[in-house]
Amino acid sequence: MTSAADTRRSLVTCRAAGELLALDVGSVERVLRYTAPRSLPNTAAWMRGVISVGEQLVPVLDLRERLGLPAAAADDASRIVVLALAGGRIGFVVDAVDDVVAVDPATIEAAPPVYRGLARSYVRGILRRAERLYLVLDADHLVTSQERLALGAAVEELQHGR
Repeated sequence: MTSAADTRRSLVTCRAAGELLALDVGSVERVLRYTAPRSLPNTAAWMRGVISVGEQLVPVLDLRERLGLPAAAADDASRIVVLALAGGRIGFVVDAVDDVVAVDPATIEAAPPVYRGLARSYVRGILRRAERLYLVLDADHLVTSQERLALGAAVEELQHGR
């Protein structure tokens, strides 16, 4: 028999440009205080650079800019959410990380048709919680395979000083 606790899904809630966002806790490897990433050559503006996590260089992207939200300078509440994805680890700068919440997956509504193109691929749905709306993101689709290849090449170039 399956209990209600077995069917719940845990989400990490965070904020970017006033938007409430949620990521599946299974994709989140760790949350770090913000430290300025080292710049990567020849990359898009939303690709902030790399940080060292253990022995590995991890690309760091600006989630605000990735989602088409206004850019802002990092502050004391800013965090880097390191995601462990099929294509490797990637960090995203967010304005703040708020909580880990357990929700019934049935309460996550389909994303409205307003999300099209690339945005449609990384928006998993909408969660209504305590009179707030959270955009539930699909971490695996926040970066395309082509972008992952470009990031990998830039990190490789940085590691080998080319």
